[in-house]
Amino acid sequence: MEPKRVILPQDEGEHNHIIEWWYWNGNLRDRRGNEYAFMNCLFKADLKRVGFPLISELPLPVKTVHFSHSLLSDINKMKFYPGVNYFVRLSKDSFRKPALFAKYGNCLMEKTGNSEYRLRNDYVDLGMKLMKRPLLEGGRGFFNLPGRRSTYYYSLTDLKTSGTITLNGKKIRVRGRSWMDHQWANNRYARDRWTWFSIQLENGTDVVCFEYGKRKRHAMACIMDRRGRQTSTTKVRFVPTGKSWTSPHTKATYPLSWRIEMPGKKTTIELEPLIKEQEMLYGIINYWEGPMKAKAKVNGRTVKGRGFMELVGYIPKCPLSKLLKNGLEDAIMQEFHDARRIAEKILD
Repeated sequence: MEPKRVILPQDEGEHNHIIEWWYWNGNLRDRRGNEYAFMNCLFKADLKRVGFPLISELPLPVKTVHFSHSLLSDINKMKFYPGVNYFVRLSKDSFRKPALFAKYGNCLMEKTGNSEYRLRNDYVDLGMKLMKRPLLEGGRGFFNLPGRRSTYYYSLTDLKTSGTITLNGKKIRVRGRSWMDHQWANNRYARDRWTWFSIQLENGTDVVCFEYGKRKRHAMACIMDRRGRQTSTTKVRFVPTGKSWTSPHTKATYPLSWRIEMPGKKTTIELEPLIKEQEMLYGIINYWEGPMKAKAKVNGRTVKGRGFMELVGYIPKCPLSKLLKNGLEDAIMQEFHDARRIAEKILD
């Protein structure tokens, strides 16, 4: 890919690349102090070129597919509600407006003002106001990864959030902070591994950091201070600190407690999961996604915070046939037939 700088708001929309996603997460509280967390991600993929196991082999009469993942975590009750749509149909006006806009089913992501956004799905209906300028990973929103891979990437790290969540049919008013990532690349799926964090500290510092790759690894941390000044470093170390969780579904084991060391920034961050059981399943692709509590030492001072973690590339220890028998095959095929009918209707 050509190493260009991300330009906003022009780059908020879609791009002609193999894979692209718009990802949102947040940590919320209701009026009684009960805690919740959410994630919503809309994916766009070149069906044949992306190479997803099983899904890319389906004979769909379309070049591009969209799918979505979401979750809601009730932290006080230690409950996790995942949602996976293998195929979604966008409205005709999605990505056709001057500002960011996409609608599919009951889901909506929309830029409603110069620095304001709205996100809606089956679990949440939230308004968000951006409090800092966007963070461009790598300094310009483009960087290279091992294996001749590269990506465009920017984040909205501090979104003041209010609205409602829907839990067991009941609407609950909430407030908190959210995060948004937008990433696109010409990379195929290749069972990669990465450990990724978004972290919002109470002193106004926001951190996005990750370690990518198996043998040859690439690490990066990008930091946005409370005044919106951005710095980054590749001298960052990710250390698992002992707590793990093994999925009863895939038998994959995920390391859940971490220490992130950035000696050049005089910063160490300890992270613990708020709920252990947060595994997402997409076909035979599995990953862990969920809210974290953070305790950092910055220049010798202790500061708390909240964040999200994503763990990808932890191989299941149960056979593929068992995964499919757990209902995934039926779900994939049902949505496949729905998507095929939609695609044929569009072609007609």
